[in-house]
Amino acid sequence: MTVAAVRPRSPAAAAGLARGDRIVAVNGHRLRDVIDFHFHAGDERLELAVERDGVAVSRWLDRRGADLGLELAAPRPGDIATCANKCVFCFIHQLPRGMRKSLYVKDDDYRLSFLHGNYITLSDLDEAAFERILEQRLSPLYVSVHATDPELRHALLGRPRHSVEILPRLERLAKAGIRVHAQIVLCPGLNDGPHLERTLFELAPLHPGVATTAIVPVGLTRHRERLPTLRSLTPVEARALIATIEGWQARWLAELGSRFVFLGDEIYLLAGLPLPPAAAYEGFPIAEDGIGLVRRFEDGFARTMARARKPIPSRAVTLVSGEMFAPRLVSLLGRAGIDTATVRVAAVPNDFFGRAIGVAGLLTGRDIQRCLTARPDLGRAVLVPSVALRDVDGVFLDDQTPADLARDLGVPVRVVAPTPSALLKALRDA
Repeated sequence: MTVAAVRPRSPAAAAGLARGDRIVAVNGHRLRDVIDFHFHAGDERLELAVERDGVAVSRWLDRRGADLGLELAAPRPGDIATCANKCVFCFIHQLPRGMRKSLYVKDDDYRLSFLHGNYITLSDLDEAAFERILEQRLSPLYVSVHATDPELRHALLGRPRHSVEILPRLERLAKAGIRVHAQIVLCPGLNDGPHLERTLFELAPLHPGVATTAIVPVGLTRHRERLPTLRSLTPVEARALIATIEGWQARWLAELGSRFVFLGDEIYLLAGLPLPPAAAYEGFPIAEDGIGLVRRFEDGFARTMARARKPIPSRAVTLVSGEMFAPRLVSLLGRAGIDTATVRVAAVPNDFFGRAIGVAGLLTGRDIQRCLTARPDLGRAVLVPSVALRDVDGVFLDDQTPADLARDLGVPVRVVAPTPSALLKALRDA
């Protein structure tokens, strides 16, 4: 494991560790990856076998609490288990050619599921990996289920060479005390209706092992040449789905003590219906999958405004948003007493991926530039949500940078974290 950073005056710094060091063993245990490091680094005193500039050295690290002040480098693409499936809805298959190579990497690595919440299929998980999950208690894991019917799931995964039933694997994890957050990418006409009912009612008995099941709508770009024919949910279907799920949530809340199944925010926005209250998300355990993000942001914004000691200055700025959330953002600002004639929300159409994609996280620099160039006055600054930027170098999906955008627009571009406090600070500082 390569050391990426060492915080000054930390236990790692006191041990003499430095950026670029390779930690190869902890207390005599050889390391395969960052998970092994944390698994074996629980003692108060650690002997680290380190390689520095090709020379083997030993370092002693005395723990002072949980934080060692040590950041380990992320796995390289060649070290990640890639996905052998060809899911009919795979977003990566819908990317146009010519983008940077890292965007085309399909991971299906249980380590990234445990560390970062990436969803995996469990279809290529060998016995050694399964035993390691159980031994090292790698919980929770995030699993793409999509359907429990074996033939339907095999078809949704693109009919890979290996067909592995998902329920026995989930049952084994649940029995061992490994929590799972399941996901269903809903494809109308394929795994909805009776198939969705079967999937949920076969997963629910595994609760609390299967802690939650998220239903998210399929995302379809305009780059689907030679791919299976799919379609998006309609508003009518979204409203019917919400009514059905709410009935099942009430049943499972009574039986299991949890609503168990949760719908992606996009489904409520598409249906034009109110989002559930915060309590209905039971602590937001899967918010990063788009389950309750809008509710959490809106409630947090209202609380932050209520605590604010000073009013937001009336400074002209432009807030970039995806088309789906933009109307709610305008309403949110208005309810908070912010002048939306001065703080203007730009609902940016996604021409790069297609208008079916309405979230800010998939906006490109060129689409933002194209939309804002047509506006006569952008104000003092353009505020861009950080979710639209990718990779450590902070670029949009089309490799444009905020500096490129600022140059083209002729106004400063500021990247804002997707939190209420960060947004209000950006509005004050503009």
